[in-house]
Amino acid sequence: MEMRREQIAVRCPRATASAPVFLEDRQMGVTMATVLITGTSKGIGLSTALTLARGGHTVYATMRNPASAPELAETAAQEALPINISAMDVDSDSSVATAIAAIYESGVPIDVLVNNAGVERDGSIEELPMADFRATMETNYFGALRCIKAVIPHMRQHSSGCIINVTSVAGRVSTSPLGPYAASKFALEALSEALAQEVKAFNVRVAIVEPGIIDTPMAHKIESPVPASIYPQRRRMAHYFSASLRNPTHPIVVAEKIQSIIESGTWQFRHPVGPNAEPTIAKRRSTSDEDYIALHASDDDTWYTAMEKNTGLVIRPRK
Repeated sequence: MEMRREQIAVRCPRATASAPVFLEDRQMGVTMATVLITGTSKGIGLSTALTLARGGHTVYATMRNPASAPELAETAAQEALPINISAMDVDSDSSVATAIAAIYESGVPIDVLVNNAGVERDGSIEELPMADFRATMETNYFGALRCIKAVIPHMRQHSSGCIINVTSVAGRVSTSPLGPYAASKFALEALSEALAQEVKAFNVRVAIVEPGIIDTPMAHKIESPVPASIYPQRRRMAHYFSASLRNPTHPIVVAEKIQSIIESGTWQFRHPVGPNAEPTIAKRRSTSDEDYIALHASDDDTWYTAMEKNTGLVIRPRK
């Protein structure tokens, strides 16, 4: 027999009469939240929206063009999930301001913001056009910042809230040809650390989630055939991603980590996720800057041999 879940409104510590209202599931002992997620058309964002909604949270899922990515809407309708989908372009000041204001104006609090929207550009510093550097920073850094600035006043005033920024292992480890992407993620991690210091006194949690190589369209793009380059790093990184994706890690592992952060109330700041995340960060931490640079500047044979030893993967392309 299916057990009925009874939900009641409860307030967070230090909340005022106008503070965001959370729902506590008596059956499961889990606090339900209203969660705004960016970049939900595919990959980690899509999986996070579905995972949280299936867990009982109310999800406001945003993406640039909902009509071009119907999977989330179709699944939500089939399963009768509490997901509200709207258009929002994180690259646009007016789009972010309008979309988030509409949520607040409807009387709905945003308890949790998940900044997931992101793009990836890779290539050598010399060869990649300036437009690609700007596009990466616009979405991955300024896009998250726009959303943060839109919700922080409300969370601060209500002494309650949680901001989760999806960065990457590349936010801790910079490896060519992912320099443009890593730069945007390093920047978001720095911003997040400063933000956490500012809002902790107002009972607002800040966390960063650092996925490793996850089975997403973005990861498969990196493993795709590469254009000609005078530098070997792009070709070698494609082989590394291809090797990693032979045993793929589903985006749900990231979604479940985000769900755990929301529901546990943890104040832990960094959350690496995925089987290669912690080992990659630990290896970089134990290697001097000079040795790390020398490895990734080395000839093919040296690089493939070292990387296969470090990762246990067969990376060298088969002849």
